[in-house]
Amino acid sequence: MLRLAAASLAGTAIEFYDFFVYGTAAALVLGPLFFPTFSPVAGTLAAFATFGVGFVARPLGSVLFGHIGDRHGRRPVLVASLLLTGASTVAVGCVPTYDTIGVAAPLLLLVLRFLQGLGIGGEWGGAVLLTVEHAPAGRRGLWSSFPQVGPALGFLLANGVVLGLSATLSEAQFSAWGWRVPFWAAGVLALVGLWLRSSLAESPQFLDIDDHARVPLTEVVRDHWRLVLLTAGGLAIGYAIFYTVTTWSLAYATERLGVNRSVMLVCIMGAVVVKGALTPLMAVLGDRHGRRPLCLIGCAAAALWMLPMVALLATGAPLPMFLGFVGAMIAFITMFAVIAAYLPELYEPRVRCTGAAVGYNLGGVLGGALTPIVATALAEQGGRVPWGVGAYLTGIALLSLACFALLPETRPVPAVAAEPATG
Repeated sequence: MLRLAAASLAGTAIEFYDFFVYGTAAALVLGPLFFPTFSPVAGTLAAFATFGVGFVARPLGSVLFGHIGDRHGRRPVLVASLLLTGASTVAVGCVPTYDTIGVAAPLLLLVLRFLQGLGIGGEWGGAVLLTVEHAPAGRRGLWSSFPQVGPALGFLLANGVVLGLSATLSEAQFSAWGWRVPFWAAGVLALVGLWLRSSLAESPQFLDIDDHARVPLTEVVRDHWRLVLLTAGGLAIGYAIFYTVTTWSLAYATERLGVNRSVMLVCIMGAVVVKGALTPLMAVLGDRHGRRPLCLIGCAAAALWMLPMVALLATGAPLPMFLGFVGAMIAFITMFAVIAAYLPELYEPRVRCTGAAVGYNLGGVLGGALTPIVATALAEQGGRVPWGVGAYLTGIALLSLACFALLPETRPVPAVAAEPATG
């Protein structure tokens, strides 16, 4: 279990490095380089729009790779998704800017971001299911928290590289070529991930399935549509919090408040460290007290904290901003630490890879794709304190709270025996 969990953690860290490095670049440099004819605010919105395309592609990736995972095994998904994400990320670092090839530059960016999203859409389902389906029933939350730590490590790695480049390069050097280096590094990381995953064993629960679903998506839509919608709605606030803190706030503070880029990256990275460190603890609490209670607590905490968070951000001072981000990340991980065990337990094994991944990635569309765009537009209409952004996030938190309230608890039920919930 330890070797399997470590390989899953490393793989998700590498794939989410690829995904997050784009978000950081979108907040800092992609607007002026790929949309130079736009105003600064419009350029940022356009860059965030290409960022959002990755989230739109994620449910499609979960359908594609979920089909492979339910028909042919969880292990092939891990290799194929890593190859696709790594190759498209390296290619982003090679795209010429608008000044060189004109409108073809943002179009290429759009296509590559879409391919990134396809790969990430398959990654989560494969990595989590391979871990959950190997784990003993009483420790599924703990072991499945390892791949959930991966995104935090991927984010820290991506932003650490950007922070190092920002500290050593001039503004002109960073804009000219420095921003490309983190994308090129993805190729090396992808090779490491493929090596780590080459020896993983297939899930025993998948091998025990006698009658594989012919078209898993058809069964999920027919028999589990309510579960998919409720889980997507429940997860929306987690995505909204994470990308408000890590992507939108970075652009807002550097552009509107004049905060130094390195200061913002340190504040955000510190909050993500707290989030990563708390993930196993919250997962153990989920094993002991249930998945649903922690999801409800996390949503309630988010609803109460979003307005204070934007007020602390508006100070532009490092310590208040850091405290605001930490509070948001604690609310976020209270939910997301148990999701890796919770979602698979809601579905029967024959359609688990498709059902869990589609619900997870639809939540990303609702909370992750739209939030940086909506938050940028709302902040532009307000004063120094972006109260509209706080109100928007509070509304999403209440929606997610209602969705989790309608979902069942799963912890006492062994994953292999869970009854399918019908629509």
